[in-house]
Amino acid sequence: MYGLVNRAVEDLVCTNFGEETWEKIKEKAEVDVEAFVSMESYPDEVTFRLVSAASEILGITDEQVLNTFGEYWILYTAREGYGELLRMSGNTLPEFLLNLDTMHARIGLLYTNLQPPSFTCADMNEQGMTLHYRSHRLGMSSLVVGLLHGLGKMFSTPLTVEHVSHDESQGTHDIFKITYCAPDSQQQ
Repeated sequence: MYGLVNRAVEDLVCTNFGEETWEKIKEKAEVDVEAFVSMESYPDEVTFRLVSAASEILGITDEQVLNTFGEYWILYTAREGYGELLRMSGNTLPEFLLNLDTMHARIGLLYTNLQPPSFTCADMNEQGMTLHYRSHRLGMSSLVVGLLHGLGKMFSTPLTVEHVSHDESQGTHDIFKITYCAPDSQQQ
């Protein structure tokens, strides 16, 4: 993964738990990097070790770390100069989700080693849709749930997400049912 991802993990931890906690997480993860470079590629294992160490030190599950990070990622990337690209990818949540693969293709022009996931929308209607997520990376479904909630906030579209199916026979293929809620509805 690119350093931008690891920098976002660092920012999330430092903002919410302090730099001392981040240093403990790096030590536990055996990551000896003073500062991650956004445009530099790092082994996926570095990110997974950081997530695992954060889970242990913060006393929450890996899934909770990934979910929280997914939601945070949307705000972080907008602040880090990708806000315009996010805005150009759609004016509504459904439009944005339809354009995710196109957005990743554009980002791939900057990040030449980018290996993005693929998203396909199906069964779309005014109340929601089914989202298919495919990736060569295993164990990222909680991140996707967090991303969807972050996007819901970005587009002022409260939503619920149900993880319908998970298949790792050829990489990862997860299916999520997204339901748009009235503003006063509860989120999952």
